[in-house]
Amino acid sequence: MGGENIRLQFFETSNRISLQSYYLSEEQLSYTAHPVEALKKCEEEPNRHPVGVFAGLDLVGFFVLQPYTNNPNAILLRAYSIQMAYQGKGIARTSLKLLPTFITESFYTVEEIILAVNHENNIAQQLYKKAGFEDTGRRVFGRSGEQYIYTMCIR
Repeated sequence: MGGENIRLQFFETSNRISLQSYYLSEEQLSYTAHPVEALKKCEEEPNRHPVGVFAGLDLVGFFVLQPYTNNPNAILLRAYSIQMAYQGKGIARTSLKLLPTFITESFYTVEEIILAVNHENNIAQQLYKKAGFEDTGRRVFGRSGEQYIYTMCIR
């Protein structure tokens, strides 16, 4: 199951059952929120938009898009994950390639995607760079330490 048949879709209530078996390792959970937790925050804050990564009918990944407060033309990519069983199959790479088009079709004014990645999460850093994100040189401190701020212009 390489990157074929991968699609991004706003997460719907009917997909909630898929989250019961969504598995991330302890190491992954030190870097990102589990989709169940991220979805709770989306329900509390309506400006957070949950998105599923699907391979056919299977939910294989999850992330949240949220307007970036410092720039009305930017959107923040949060809580990005691919389930353990689907890692190493090109799904993350494909989903990130689909992301700019998904965003421009859904958020008409957005010109830039911003994300924070943990300084120790080398695998994610390499993935984001290969997908076209650039390190801005900015650093912030998050719940699990220093975070590098990456950006991608999409228009």
